Amino acid sequence: MRLFRLTLATIFQRKAWILCYFAVLVLPFALPMISSATEKPILTQPARILAAWNTLWVCSLLWGLYTASREGETNAKTGIGEYFLTTGVSATRQLFEIWLAVFCFVAPLVVITGLICQFGAAPADPVERQMWGVLNAQYAALFLLVIAPLLALATAIASRFGGITGFASTLGVTLYGLYGVGYLDQMLKLEANPVLRGLWTVSPHYRLADLTQRLYFKTGALPTDAFWMMIVYFAGILAVYSGVSRLCFRTKLNA
Repeated sequence: MRLFRLTLATIFQRKAWILCYFAVLVLPFALPMISSATEKPILTQPARILAAWNTLWVCSLLWGLYTASREGETNAKTGIGEYFLTTGVSATRQLFEIWLAVFCFVAPLVVITGLICQFGAAPADPVERQMWGVLNAQYAALFLLVIAPLLALATAIASRFGGITGFASTLGVTLYGLYGVGYLDQMLKLEANPVLRGLWTVSPHYRLADLTQRLYFKTGALPTDAFWMMIVYFAGILAVYSGVSRLCFRTKLNA
């Protein structure tokens, strides 16, 4: 795991991760204080929920994908990947270790966000509080299943096409899955189109993993069957992206 330790130390030394942890820890409490929630205390908890999870999404997509892309590009351009290849560390192992190093910084952000929502925005009613904990756990699990393959994909694309391409393409796919698919669905409701229907079918429906509104309106935890269906769906996307990432990933520049 030498490449993992090297990547972990490199990310740690750059210290950009501190801004993400600061934002995730502070903004959920600071932003409601400068919003309309100060006039209506009952809005403080919903505002904290929005601030907490939206901050996590922004930090993970911007900093997480950028860091993964940068490390993938650096591994290929500087000769680090080629060096580890000569020591017996395969390309698959290198991709995994780089991904794991970045994931080790992102995963705690998810835990922190879940804890803030659980203890800083939970309903007072005991029954609602119990369901609240289940919903937070479901959200955290789905979020990790979404972000994990995206980090690997950004790393792989950047190693072949450069950091900017890796970051921009992966971010574009994520934003499309979060928002673009919804607009496409609205278009299909207005007018049937087999081409758009096919595109909608194969699109990554990341919006299903965004349970912020469910927390905001306190609609309760996802039914068990629906939750496990979503787990299987995103696990399938993880498997596909893992294969694509391995095909794209390279350890050295072409001659």
